[in-house]
Amino acid sequence: MVLLRRVIGDALRARRQGQQRTLREVSTAANVSLGYLSEIERGHKEPSSELLAAICDALGARLSELLREVSDTVALAEQMPGVLVPMQDETADAAAMHKSTNRGVRQVTSDGKVAVSVRQDSPLKATLRRTRVRPTERDRDVVCAA
Repeated sequence: MVLLRRVIGDALRARRQGQQRTLREVSTAANVSLGYLSEIERGHKEPSSELLAAICDALGARLSELLREVSDTVALAEQMPGVLVPMQDETADAAAMHKSTNRGVRQVTSDGKVAVSVRQDSPLKATLRRTRVRPTERDRDVVCAA
């Protein structure tokens, strides 16, 4: 099962790292402790709406942008069978896979703009990783020719 707080944390971390900023810089700007921000980014804590707005402000991002990104990630995950809610016969398979592969990537899906990979942490817990899909040379040629 995907935890919303982990998807939010991943999105915040990606934005911070994309700006090449440290946890300390963002925690100071958002007026939140460094340790608490770290726990939010790792998906261990779920921020309040006020705190999430302060972190977004410190990152120079709109709250709506972050929530849209999180929503898009979860929407892609919903298309993958057994990711958000494990299927009945998948629970045993996921437990066996967890022991044998030690958190291997289970599924990858893309809508052409964003790719989501799923790492099964346990039978009832998964981690989503969202990456932007970069157009290939061929895709750019098609866009330019149109």
